Amino acid sequence: MVNEEAVSSVSRRKVLQAVGASTSAGVMFAAMGSVGLAPTASAQPGRESWNPPGRSDFNLSGRSAKKVVVVGGGPAGLATAYELRKAGYRVTVLEARHRVGGRTLTIRGGDSETDVDGVKQTARFDRGIYMNAGAGRIAQWMVTMDYLRELGVPYEVFTNANADAYLYNEKSGATPGNPIRYRTAKADVFGYTSELLNYATDQGALDAKLTAEDKENLRGFLKSFGALQADGSYTGGDNRGFSTYPRAWNEHGTHLPGPGSASEVLASKVGLYFSFENNWEQAMLMFQPVGGMDTTYQYLVNAIGKQNVLLESPVTGVQNTPNGVKVTYQPKYGRAKMIEADFAVVAAPAGLMRKWDTNWGTEIDSALGEFAIGAPAGKIGLQYKSRWWEDDHRIFGGITETDMDLAHIWHPSYGYGARKGLMVGYYNTGTNARTYADLSPRQREARAVAQGEKIFGSRYRTELETSFSIAWHKVPHIEGAWAYPNPESAGFKKLQTGIGNTYFAGDWMSEVSAWQHGAFWSARYAVQALHARVMK
Repeated sequence: MVNEEAVSSVSRRKVLQAVGASTSAGVMFAAMGSVGLAPTASAQPGRESWNPPGRSDFNLSGRSAKKVVVVGGGPAGLATAYELRKAGYRVTVLEARHRVGGRTLTIRGGDSETDVDGVKQTARFDRGIYMNAGAGRIAQWMVTMDYLRELGVPYEVFTNANADAYLYNEKSGATPGNPIRYRTAKADVFGYTSELLNYATDQGALDAKLTAEDKENLRGFLKSFGALQADGSYTGGDNRGFSTYPRAWNEHGTHLPGPGSASEVLASKVGLYFSFENNWEQAMLMFQPVGGMDTTYQYLVNAIGKQNVLLESPVTGVQNTPNGVKVTYQPKYGRAKMIEADFAVVAAPAGLMRKWDTNWGTEIDSALGEFAIGAPAGKIGLQYKSRWWEDDHRIFGGITETDMDLAHIWHPSYGYGARKGLMVGYYNTGTNARTYADLSPRQREARAVAQGEKIFGSRYRTELETSFSIAWHKVPHIEGAWAYPNPESAGFKKLQTGIGNTYFAGDWMSEVSAWQHGAFWSARYAVQALHARVMK
């Protein structure tokens, strides 16, 4: 019988030989893709539905580029302006705040923020020390990485998970001064889970699901995965860590005492943290721009043209007209101004748009109402006179998890080897974020330090130099951390199509809300829809 696969392989090889004899490597690779021997551009993840507009589109069609007003200078707004500018559109960006980036906010020494209650803070951080008050990490699969690379933004690893960071569940029995290392907690949870599953295998509980060979393979895996003894029991091992690590000259190290019983380990509930590192959004590796997350947006502004980005220019109205749009805004000084353009792309928080003077109609207003309440979230940056967490606790980056109202404590993933450093003393959401937001900045610091001291000891308090805190639902012109869409909502689908000569963008307009990735993709879709209409 003729082997069709072999014939196919030979014929494809002949095609490639013929192409390769007289063409460049680029054409050769394209030919390989056409016969299924190499991935083509259309096969790359995340690229199937993005057709960026180009200047050549207009040259070929005889049409001219249009004028577009972009409302909002956050990730979605700046990405929209950037892609349109590359294609030759005339673009003006109107940003309500005193800086671009939206919730991609980096706080450095000298930066000031005043919240909706009139409370002003000015950061007193040292040079080179910063706090990513909003967006703080980027997964390697995200389109955000494409923009970093395209713009030439330098980036580095963000340590999202660290085996030597701590877990501290106070509600489950943790006591001050006795946190547990992530590696130790994982070893014990995985160890006892493996032991129990190994016993279940021996008891015949899995007979209906597994063959004898399957069960033997499972036992082998469990003994390795859970560091089980030969008899299948868990008694701890090197993977739990050491109180004194091995040295030289037959100093083999001192194992940590324990573990506790299976019941005690399960009751600690530390195992609830482990799914985090496998989460599709959070799995390592993750990255951050060197020098602060907002670095990306300075690069974008430079590419768009600083003269095209107007700060402190909050929009008060967007009106569709028969031939375009009229956008009214209030400059910092003087009377309100109006810009007429062919199109508008609005990349502002949905809830705030409902306060504007618009003629979008009740259907759009109702759809925006689905996102009217922004979620609360807060962070505090604590600058210390020394990097004592590295010296005393041997923690270099990563996140210490707690069940206290601090929620997460971030160890810095930059500045290793420097004298000073900054920890994010809490990153909390929901009720906890509102509790801290209702305190003064000094009270937030005191509360956070008192809680953190239980985990890290007195240096958490005595080494502190200064702090800066943020409550996102109190930030003017933003008023919330994120809002999640209902993808099946008729209103959400209506917003995706826009209204008249107005389109919408923002992370809330994506199914990956709260990430720059979602904001960038929503911008791409808005640009694509607008450009297709212009070309039509």
